[in-house]
Amino acid sequence: MRHLYLKALLTAAAALTLCACANAETVPSGATSASAQADAYGTYLAGRLAANEHDMPEAAKLYQRTLSYDPDNPDLLNRALLYTAAAGDLDAAAKLAERVVVTTPDDRVARLALAVAAIKLHDFSEAREQLNKSGKGPFTALTLSLLEAWSAEGEGKTDAALAALNDLISEGGTAALQAYHRALILDLAGRNTDADAAYKAALAEAGNSPRMVEAYGRFLERTGRAADARALYAKFNADPALGPVVALANARIAEAKAPERLVASAQDGAAEALFDIAASLSDEASSDVAILYLRCTLYLSPDFDLAKIVLADRFEAMRKFDDAIAVFQSIPQSSPYAFPAAVQIAVDESRLDHNDLAMQQLAALSAQHPNDITTWTALGDAYRSAEKYEQAADAYDHAIKLLPSVTAKAWPLFYARGVAEERSKKWDAAEKDLQQALKLSPDQPQVLNYLGYSWVDQGRNLPAALTMLEKARSLDPNDGYIVDSVGWAYFRIGRYQDAAKTLEQAVLLVPGDPTINEHLGDAYWMTGRKLDAHFQWSHALAFGDDAKQKAELEKKLQSGLTAPTRAG
Repeated sequence: MRHLYLKALLTAAAALTLCACANAETVPSGATSASAQADAYGTYLAGRLAANEHDMPEAAKLYQRTLSYDPDNPDLLNRALLYTAAAGDLDAAAKLAERVVVTTPDDRVARLALAVAAIKLHDFSEAREQLNKSGKGPFTALTLSLLEAWSAEGEGKTDAALAALNDLISEGGTAALQAYHRALILDLAGRNTDADAAYKAALAEAGNSPRMVEAYGRFLERTGRAADARALYAKFNADPALGPVVALANARIAEAKAPERLVASAQDGAAEALFDIAASLSDEASSDVAILYLRCTLYLSPDFDLAKIVLADRFEAMRKFDDAIAVFQSIPQSSPYAFPAAVQIAVDESRLDHNDLAMQQLAALSAQHPNDITTWTALGDAYRSAEKYEQAADAYDHAIKLLPSVTAKAWPLFYARGVAEERSKKWDAAEKDLQQALKLSPDQPQVLNYLGYSWVDQGRNLPAALTMLEKARSLDPNDGYIVDSVGWAYFRIGRYQDAAKTLEQAVLLVPGDPTINEHLGDAYWMTGRKLDAHFQWSHALAFGDDAKQKAELEKKLQSGLTAPTRAG
């Protein structure tokens, strides 16, 4: 569930939580000898580096090691606690939290860790006590209200749980979250009439949430309303995010099997609350806090496969693809998310330049699920990354044929196939696909650039090409390759001064690109700046590794540039 107000609260909280650790610059001072101090400081700096690179386990290990030199250093304690919890070792984090609250009784991360540890032990009274001692704020009010509600429900105090949820309304922008957890608590308490109304209210606020749909669908199935459940699932059958859940549910209904509640205990409810908050933290600044909350979620509910999907997604956003793969691999084959996880594992292998493995995995998956668009698209991307353009175009063919309808959302597929076809020397087909991509989404700078540059390079449609390229530049002025395309278009129509000025900007945006440097050298030559031209050609020769381009550059360095024939 993603709400603008909620996202703003969580983003602010993320910064607050991290700054509590990052602003303190106290280095370890407890070591007694010079060599021990040097070792402690080196370990501390290594921990900082690991933290900056989002290597949670390594950061946790190094901060804990540094803490051994200076056990009472509050900065080190906070860092060790944060990264130990974010690495998923909540038992060790709780022990560190006990030390933190000695000197900082209202520390939010420490109280959260202790509350989660108490919930894990089903000591809900202790959990409520820990939550009550936590520092308060807009973000913590959200977390504390949800966990307080589920801890109260764990004690069998449903009315107190519902009262705690009422505090969410004052925060604003959380109506769906409040209604959803109200429904879950009423469902767990067996108050079916009120639960049904709360589920409907939650769906009215955020009807495309996979967890909401699954929770209400299970409720309908379990209370003898299979027809209503089937109708609910039918609304979301084509939604990729809900496809796995819907398929499993329909199979269950066909076999007349009554499912369990989605949230079958107060402990599961607390995990659900932490997951809902983490899922709303999608911006880069909040990534570490999102991971912390997801680790807490999985500590309380180790089989929460959607939480694993979101955790892996956060690792992908940080380009920690090995970590993402490890999380995806922890999803069992029996899970409705097993197939999407397998596809994403292959995608991440490709991102790690393990293209052969990625292509092998995706080819096998596409054979097993020949009607899955995502798999064919990923296979096309892997082939294209490996410069196997004909195979890429064929994979994109399969994906495009599976489209239920051609809408604006399909433009990336036509663009990708067009690129693969152009690289396969099938220009007519490529041109049609690139034009189709633009027809579907006219303001895509990369498509405008690709088609426009191709026309310029071929000396065709120069006025239209220049218009497209200048539009692409206005849409993405900091893309050096687009700026280069505009400059090269000016060159091709004989506007050499404009070309030189524009290509200078491109070189600043993408320093070290041999083609851009060569283009600038050509423009300089045609404006009479021959020494500058030689300088740029020399740079291009040093930067590039293409044999054909090198030969052309060496010829220019020896003989200069003959006057080009103006295109158009």
